[in-house]
Amino acid sequence: MPNWITMPHTEGISSRQAHTNLPKGTYERELGKLGFTGPSTHMYHHHPPTNWSHIEGTLIHRAFDTHAIDISSNSPWNAAQLLTNQYLSLRMWHCLASMNHLVRNADGDDLLFVHKGSGDFFCDYGHLHFQEGDYIMIPKGTMWRIVLTPSSQKSTEILMIEAIQLHYQLPDKGLIGHHAIFDSAVLDVPKIDDAFVQQQGENEWCVVIKRLNTTTDMVFPYNPLDAVGWHGTLMPVKINWRDIRPIMSHRYHVPPSAHTLFLTDEFIVSTFVPRPMESEANVLRVPFYHSNDDYDEVIFYHQGNFFSRDSIEAGMITLHPSGIPHGPHPKAYAAGQNYERKETDEVAVMIDSRAPLTVSETAVSIEKNGYVNAWKQDK
Repeated sequence: MPNWITMPHTEGISSRQAHTNLPKGTYERELGKLGFTGPSTHMYHHHPPTNWSHIEGTLIHRAFDTHAIDISSNSPWNAAQLLTNQYLSLRMWHCLASMNHLVRNADGDDLLFVHKGSGDFFCDYGHLHFQEGDYIMIPKGTMWRIVLTPSSQKSTEILMIEAIQLHYQLPDKGLIGHHAIFDSAVLDVPKIDDAFVQQQGENEWCVVIKRLNTTTDMVFPYNPLDAVGWHGTLMPVKINWRDIRPIMSHRYHVPPSAHTLFLTDEFIVSTFVPRPMESEANVLRVPFYHSNDDYDEVIFYHQGNFFSRDSIEAGMITLHPSGIPHGPHPKAYAAGQNYERKETDEVAVMIDSRAPLTVSETAVSIEKNGYVNAWKQDK
């Protein structure tokens, strides 16, 4: 465990408790290590730390509209790559038809989030039905394919979060217990059912294997998804956001890390789902301003109105890089102060990456320019 320097100290005018009862006319900013889990200090400013006049340079907040992606394929390896580093690849897959081949990722685990569409997922382990709002975690080396329902043809959109040479794990839930956030009993696993048996056969099948961003075709004279059974502790799992029970307090705004769903050694994946707003007087009801200097933050907006953002719609992605403060947009901050909303209605996927992310040319082509100006008070 890290042996942090811990010398709690108060200087000048401050709140006794973070995120509540801020000194009159001040704005709180959190400076912390390891996201929201390490040592931290809270500053109290006369002005919002995001109220810049202008920014020149590459370190800016960015937004991308995935509706504008013109790349489509029935193979996940052809999905549009948007953000990447040595540990993480974020793609948006517009799938127009059922897969006529199998795939296998030899680089790492895959996490699929179904933004639109429904269908059937077939893999080494069996069969799963999937629908909008499902996460499917696929261990490295698994062979798989999807078959779309007729109503989802030409309309399936899947966010792909690849953990390169890493493994997805579940978070340590600590004091709140094993059944909080989600009970592991709600994780669905593939079944050796009638649908799985019926798709087996002696027709030729190709498995497209991805390794180091190149592909290899491995052809079988039969369908290699021919298992009759299995046992063990390694398997794909599925969970829908509707099975997530968010942690919250009516007296304190909990940090985003409390909503962690899956994690690796280099990044975490969290899910924001509808919940009641904090109700006690003088408590922050929106994310506090923070200088998150250890992680790049990515959010994919699935549905609803995100309570801390303006001009963001479902299907968009934002990137808030490490090194520049961020927090709620001015209108959202004012709405929180006035307790204008009693509950949130958004569903969003958040990724916090320890390593800096690179923006692809495809992402630049769908960028919503001027997003960094959304924090300006005089916009």
